[in-house]
Amino acid sequence: MKSVAIAFALLGASPLAAQVLPEPGTPNPRLQTVRWQNDQIIQLTALPATGLTLVFEQGDQDGVLKPTERGFMPMPWLEAPTALLPIWMFRENGLPYEGDPRHALRAVVERFKAKGLTPVCAMELEFFLIDDSGKTMQVPASPRSGKRRKAAETLSIRALDAFDTFFTDLYDACEAMDLPADTTTSETGLGQFEVTLMHCDDPLRAADDAWLFKMLVKGLARRHGFAASFMAKPYPEYSGSGLHTHFSVIDEAGENVFDSGGPKGTAMLKHAVAGCLNAMKDSALIFAPHQNSYERLVPGKHAPTSIAWGYENRTTAIRIPAGSPSARRIEHRVAGGDVNPYLMLAAILGAALDGIENQMEAPTPIVGNAYAVEGLPQIPESWEEAIDALEQSTIVPRFLHPELIKNLISTKRQELHYIAELSEQERVELYLDTV
Repeated sequence: MKSVAIAFALLGASPLAAQVLPEPGTPNPRLQTVRWQNDQIIQLTALPATGLTLVFEQGDQDGVLKPTERGFMPMPWLEAPTALLPIWMFRENGLPYEGDPRHALRAVVERFKAKGLTPVCAMELEFFLIDDSGKTMQVPASPRSGKRRKAAETLSIRALDAFDTFFTDLYDACEAMDLPADTTTSETGLGQFEVTLMHCDDPLRAADDAWLFKMLVKGLARRHGFAASFMAKPYPEYSGSGLHTHFSVIDEAGENVFDSGGPKGTAMLKHAVAGCLNAMKDSALIFAPHQNSYERLVPGKHAPTSIAWGYENRTTAIRIPAGSPSARRIEHRVAGGDVNPYLMLAAILGAALDGIENQMEAPTPIVGNAYAVEGLPQIPESWEEAIDALEQSTIVPRFLHPELIKNLISTKRQELHYIAELSEQERVELYLDTV
């Protein structure tokens, strides 16, 4: 049996909705009609979850869904040969739907292009491999030895060897899907790993890659008999999982506009840093979109808590890595692994461009442990505080469409209400596979 999966970016708990279509004649009461015309999907309406209040006054409206430039892609984690078709959302008059996160990123990139600039982005994605078959989550047994690791092994070849078959299949699948997986390292959590995706001068493709990679890792892990989770904080005793973004900006001649020829970077780099810091509190909901996200943002656990920057300083929210001046770039360290990559990248690049356009001045860079510095502005400490900050923001609407912001706030307030009805175990089970 051959199937087609249709996927698009959402604002809610999952960055991805994918539906494998059954063979013709097979009933599926939760999927309405899909019609095709000139290689374009012209109508698809998913039924809302039972019992949930709709965030729109008139309910879920129909619209036009068009394939992105990626075209059909294989889904190597499934047994049946299946193709994935990424799509994005348009109104019936042909205009982009402003609430689509991919269109939000496109709009930011177009503003860069209008200035003769192109962002170059790379992402580092952290995740846990988890045996969730029992009442208590634990690291899976190694397929090689049959043993479970008793402690984390940071930057360990042995930890990678323990799951050699999974990572071999992962790299093969990335090649099949044309995803630019680069290095893999073991991290500070038990069963935690990080994969770096290569830098790309097309931010839309970079976000696609991150979104598809998360889908692949989770699906492939289940095929190997365990879970892979990008949940921000699955274990209270270990550091959480982040999604760090590195970016530089090149001009029409291909030159890095952050390169000053030395370690400090150009004035434009500092303007971009200032813009990111200026929008950080108001856009925290995008970087930490779920209740569990805020359990990661605690002092001393490899995640930032203050709104600050520094050179080669991993205790700050914004880090300027060392290295060759031609590779001078900004690392944005706030986002958890549970983010929507399109929204995250739109918020980061939009804030940076806002700083560049307004020639904002960055504060003094932090030297030493930022957790110990008193008086620094803080990233919101709770989900509710972050929702309020975005709702009241006059900064974020400068680079994200008001309808997208309104939809996101409505969605998150609804989630905030219903998550309170769940036990801690139910919340973990919900987030484990969803985010």
